[in-house]
Amino acid sequence: MATKFVLIGSGLAGGLLAAYLGRRGHDVDLYERRADPREGNIVGGRSINLALSTRGIYALEQLGIADEVLRHAIPMRGRMIHDKSGALHFSPYDRDPNKFINSIGRAALNTTVIEAAQRYPSVRVHFNHRCTDVDLDSATAKLVSSGAEGAVSAADSDRQIIKARADAIVGVDGAFSAVRQSMQKKISGFEYDESYLAHGYKELTIPPAPDGSWRMEKEALHIWPRKSFMMIALPNPDGSFTCTLFWEFEGPRSFASTKTDDQIRHFFEEEFPDAVPLMPSLLDEFKTNPTGSLVTIRCAPWFYKDKIVLVGDAAHAVVPFYGQGMNAAFEDCVVLDKCLAEFPEDRQRAFADEAPDARAPGHRLQMPGEVAGRSLSVDDRRCGRTAACGPRDRKLRRGRSRRQGILAVDIVGDAGQQLI
Repeated sequence: MATKFVLIGSGLAGGLLAAYLGRRGHDVDLYERRADPREGNIVGGRSINLALSTRGIYALEQLGIADEVLRHAIPMRGRMIHDKSGALHFSPYDRDPNKFINSIGRAALNTTVIEAAQRYPSVRVHFNHRCTDVDLDSATAKLVSSGAEGAVSAADSDRQIIKARADAIVGVDGAFSAVRQSMQKKISGFEYDESYLAHGYKELTIPPAPDGSWRMEKEALHIWPRKSFMMIALPNPDGSFTCTLFWEFEGPRSFASTKTDDQIRHFFEEEFPDAVPLMPSLLDEFKTNPTGSLVTIRCAPWFYKDKIVLVGDAAHAVVPFYGQGMNAAFEDCVVLDKCLAEFPEDRQRAFADEAPDARAPGHRLQMPGEVAGRSLSVDDRRCGRTAACGPRDRKLRRGRSRRQGILAVDIVGDAGQQLI
């Protein structure tokens, strides 16, 4: 029998999961607080390019859309290291040149998964709807139309709020999930760990050459490692590179202390001298693009009865320079789909079996040095467990913290591929 699902969040994992559920014949309403990305409503300065690797591609293959996605991707066959003298050092990811990771833009991938979901008649997508609360026991989400938020008054607030009721609600609404926040408020003993790095990130651009070509080697992930900070650049199909500077928020040399044109120019000319001539909009982008935070999130439990379940960053956000957040979220969709198919009459069992033992062990991220004095690993986020973090019932700190420590620049992902 078809189940009615409400999905909160139409990002990458939300669109993909809607397609998986639609393929099974389930009734799906997908709500997204932002506008339709296909209409060009992309927020600049926060869209870190994505590294699509083996397990992410596998999730797309199950829906028959991998080839469509990879048409928009650029293979990155290794790391191109830029030292301060401008010298280049290429390190392939694998001896086999056919084994590589892929650079893909968030907008193109988001469009593809949303359109894949909408191919199923039982899937409906609603943009400009922000979730404000979830009633866990009745599986009812309260939403407000984004366009109406500013006009809501006490007199007409009931008319502005939309109530979406379902058999089950899936929170695929990212690191700052409204669904998870409702679980935190209403589930006694809910465990939550929100850990921030002392570093932030800022997106910058290397535009195409006048003839539309790439100004650097296009089939590489470019890295400027500088001990406690770094810049990376991923290629785009239009000949540009999306650059991301990972740098301390505070300190003598930091985002906070680098404000004027002269300070910005001096910092980049000293640290990234070969990149500066390729970045004509550097000063404007540095001053106007937002500085994002880098957060790792774990929580437990990840589900409530047969009513609520968390997927992707809502349950296990990981810092972006690992190159694993999207791939882990896509794998979540595969696992949840299989669990629902295995236990069609017992949704709570399906949610519970979306646990570490239901799939292969997590892929441990190997680093040459430890961040904050300990090893990290990509999920398993279920029960807050990771491959390096001990038993299923490990206790998580509640609240938030800010970690010190340098950024690692040598990370092993799935299939032994080094990402950064």
